[in-house]
Amino acid sequence: MLETMKKSNTLGALPVTVLGSTGSVGRQTMDVAALHGLRVEGIAGSKNIALLEEQIRRFHPMWCAVEDETAAGQLAVAVADTDTKVLPGREGVLWLASAGESRTVLNSIIGTAGLAPTLEAIRAGKNVALANKETLVTAGEFVMREAREHGVSVLPVDSEHCAIFQCLNGEPRDRVKKLLLTCSGGAFRGKKRDELVHVTRREALAHPTWKMGAKITVDCASLMNKGLELIEAVRLFDVAPDDVEIVVHPESIIHSMVQFCDNAVMAQLSVPDMRLCIQYALTYPDRMPSCLEPLDFKTVGRLTFDVPDEETFTLLPLARRCVKAGGVMTAVLNGANEAAVAAFLDDRIGFVELFDLVESVVDDAVQIDRPTLSDIEEADRAAREAVMRRLTH
Repeated sequence: MLETMKKSNTLGALPVTVLGSTGSVGRQTMDVAALHGLRVEGIAGSKNIALLEEQIRRFHPMWCAVEDETAAGQLAVAVADTDTKVLPGREGVLWLASAGESRTVLNSIIGTAGLAPTLEAIRAGKNVALANKETLVTAGEFVMREAREHGVSVLPVDSEHCAIFQCLNGEPRDRVKKLLLTCSGGAFRGKKRDELVHVTRREALAHPTWKMGAKITVDCASLMNKGLELIEAVRLFDVAPDDVEIVVHPESIIHSMVQFCDNAVMAQLSVPDMRLCIQYALTYPDRMPSCLEPLDFKTVGRLTFDVPDEETFTLLPLARRCVKAGGVMTAVLNGANEAAVAAFLDDRIGFVELFDLVESVVDDAVQIDRPTLSDIEEADRAAREAVMRRLTH
């Protein structure tokens, strides 16, 4: 997609829209916007109306979409003295994704709820800086085809895919041998299945490197996040699943690598901070000064590597199996995982039960080889319902 990326204007005049502005990535995006004086044309957030009000008063967006209509009404009253128009409901979020002068929409909405706004932005001719991996996991082939047809780019915000994107910049794709996705190992690196039986929600949320939302942090602990990123890499960079290798790298300094046909390996390194990936996606093809600390090789220490334990963390090989199967199977996997993680965070199931629950739903799913978008949405819905049925029996 490099060749279709629209060139940016001077940064101060560059309008952007931020979907999911109250989440972890969204808040860091607003930090980047403040650093470079980006004009924030629109924001969309959750029920956190206090933070939305703060963002409105600081960045003065034209629009703010709030899916929860009650929260939208409360926010409209709170910011009645501003020029920002509050857009209520799901329709408001979808309208915002395609509205205005923004040439780039950053989408950090959590879960499959991010798919429809991504498509709205693409169809309006906007580039999408994508922090919502479920969009590509569930409907990646469909989304990337839409992007090609509308002549826009899908720019990765995940640190691993942003790293690969940078390593591939200017390189002929037919010279790529393998993508190497790095993995911190999550909160339970080195533990075996019997040691995971009684782990708590709090332990699963204690990520050793990154500060993220609860759902993605649990996915990191189960290594499902790396499975989802494997699927995302296959869709985003148009490579075969077996050409994506997972490398455990606990220090999270190398964010990912590319091996070429001559066996040379290019890597992108930096301190672990999502603001670098966000900034690169918003300002590409430019590179701008950032607020990150420079990487100091005199003090960084050792960089270590290992292979993931796929016998313990079975969701990772399950993800590879699903992307190889194609069709609706990645949508089934994602839907089942989202529902199972929600159950774990609600203390309804244990951590190991999460693994078994997702795998059983995938194993029982009905495959559709050439799915429509409706087929994908139905597969996602059915997978969530299958998890709920298992929880009540």
